[in-house]
Amino acid sequence: MDYEKDMKKLENIDMLRTMIDKSKTGMLTTFTATNGFHSRPMGTAQLDVDGSLWFFTNEFSPKVAEISQDNKVNVTYTNSGASTYISINGIASVVDNRVKMQELWDPYIQAFFPNGLEDPTLTLLKVDVSDVEYWDNSAGPLAVAFKWIQAKITGKKYEEGEHNKMSL
Repeated sequence: MDYEKDMKKLENIDMLRTMIDKSKTGMLTTFTATNGFHSRPMGTAQLDVDGSLWFFTNEFSPKVAEISQDNKVNVTYTNSGASTYISINGIASVVDNRVKMQELWDPYIQAFFPNGLEDPTLTLLKVDVSDVEYWDNSAGPLAVAFKWIQAKITGKKYEEGEHNKMSL
């Protein structure tokens, strides 16, 4: 067991969770050879302690069919107000686990699944995150404006916020 590596992973997951919580809704992109890329908004149910994303979905939805052909996906999050942008790559799978569904259930989901946890088409989509790229300039619009003005005055390149990649 590599203690430092495990601690770094937990720190990365915690930082990612903080950024995702600012947006909550991600764009899940799937790919199939016949239809190409297909993106749709998905409400995030959880980023768990292992670094996996969880979403509720209909087991007969196009996304589930697409994932059965190619399970590599991308999930993006944007919070333009906080100037935070995240791109996540991972492997998707369908998980039919009623105990996990009860753990993650939120009244917001009821709008999409009126029969609640009793809906026979309700299932979970799990994305095992492999790598993340993010841009975070959450210092706020005043800081962004100041940096932009500073770059214009000094003739130096505009320094955006933090930009980094991480593996989970």
